[in-house]
Amino acid sequence: MSEEQLFLRSKVIIEPLVDRFFAWPYTIAPVQAAMNLAFLQVPLLESYLQSPQVHIAASNNPELRGGYFINIPEERADEVRDLLAAIKRDRADMLRFAEAIAAGQELLRANATGFDLTPLYPKLPPELGGLVELAYDTDNQAQMRFMEPVVYKSKVYQEARQSVQLSFETGIERPFILSTPRLPSADVLELNIPFRHEGLAELFKSRVKPTTLAHLREALELNDAQAAQVRTMLSDRPSLAEDRHIEGGGRIRYFGHACLVLQTPEAAIVTDPFISADSTAGDRYTLDDLPDYIDLVLITHGHQDHIVLETLLQLRGRLGAIVVPRSSRGNLADPSMALMLRHQGFNVIEVDDFDEVEFPGGKITATPFLGEHCDLDIRAKSTYWAELAGKKVFIGADSSGIEPALYRYVKQHLGTADIAFLGMECDGAPLTWLYQALLTIPVTKKMSNSRKLSGSNAEQAAAIMTELGATEAYVYAMGEEDWLGHVMATTYHEDTYQIKQIEEFMKWCADRGIKAGHLFKQQEWRW
Repeated sequence: MSEEQLFLRSKVIIEPLVDRFFAWPYTIAPVQAAMNLAFLQVPLLESYLQSPQVHIAASNNPELRGGYFINIPEERADEVRDLLAAIKRDRADMLRFAEAIAAGQELLRANATGFDLTPLYPKLPPELGGLVELAYDTDNQAQMRFMEPVVYKSKVYQEARQSVQLSFETGIERPFILSTPRLPSADVLELNIPFRHEGLAELFKSRVKPTTLAHLREALELNDAQAAQVRTMLSDRPSLAEDRHIEGGGRIRYFGHACLVLQTPEAAIVTDPFISADSTAGDRYTLDDLPDYIDLVLITHGHQDHIVLETLLQLRGRLGAIVVPRSSRGNLADPSMALMLRHQGFNVIEVDDFDEVEFPGGKITATPFLGEHCDLDIRAKSTYWAELAGKKVFIGADSSGIEPALYRYVKQHLGTADIAFLGMECDGAPLTWLYQALLTIPVTKKMSNSRKLSGSNAEQAAAIMTELGATEAYVYAMGEEDWLGHVMATTYHEDTYQIKQIEEFMKWCADRGIKAGHLFKQQEWRW
């Protein structure tokens, strides 16, 4: 039976973990991971242990959805205590590095007055030695620039933090990924391997290409019990959709949130892949609907709902390359997605505005992305312009129309778009929700609430359309699908501001004869 040809079952999922917290760029990239560990995750674990009942009650309060509360039963508090103790023991170097960053920032604030910075180097905490450069901007504001490729070679980056859990999609919403660590469970397979492990690519390739249990056992370095558990995840037949490829023309499918699959007979492009594994739901495209080979994955920016490791790791063995926007190199709030993904085993193409990437029968052009990042100096963000099968498609993600003239330049350079996909999460979370661990000076609640993770409102979306001249507009990236809850934690109703703004934009489009739609769950365009 060990040589039986087998396929991975449709509903198998993976949760990539870093010290048992869900992996996303700010928990993987070493500088940001250290700060999140020291200033967010450790205090969160300590808070839970002081009062588990408060955390559990808050986790079950719809009004507090997406809050930083740990949703673990009180009877497992000892396991949380053990996790905290292990982090403090085994990640002491990371915790000291985070404290050193805060001390270095304070040193600059107190002593960098526009004069020579050389005397400050010996005063920096030793943990920063060789990993930072001190520099002024042209307004004499001092900053530390992190030598990020070097940090990946230091003891701050620890692959031993990484592990994965394999299980089946149950349809029950998982705990919120930014707050609740994943503990072991009898129905979950624990693998203490790094994300770049080739065995993971071999496992997930078996969705489309049969393998044997013996091969997977060797590739994943499984013991008898683990191999038996993997066998339950395999079937003697594939679950792939018959219409996952096309024979002519072009097709776009909306898979949910910001995930689009653009296809011709020659190529397939996937944007911000965040894809359900629940093929029994019947109301969505799933991993079963993906083409067997994906030429390019396009990542628009580094937020946890756009660069989703639980989907990306399932695509690595059948993917040409991931296209990511170039970061500003060394900025604390702007880690390099290219560096991070290369260290997880991916082939990566890094692009700047108006760089081009060709694929069989078409071309992708990186285009500017404006706003949405709480006014932080984050440059690793890109929209995209796709040309395939005679169509021009603008993939706008959460880029804002706050300065419409930007899109005029896009049109001047690339022409008129046929279809535009726009994000209208226009009342997003405040600054501290995602970035608090990186802020070494506290900000007031009023200040934080004034700087939000917001895309376009109706007026701004209309301004983008006016400048692009597109004849079709579709609102996406709203986090409305129910299978996204563990990452998005969004809750809308008919009177929510964002929904009202979308309705206003739909009317604006209708009044001008622009075909428009508010995307939800699944949709397809063919030509």
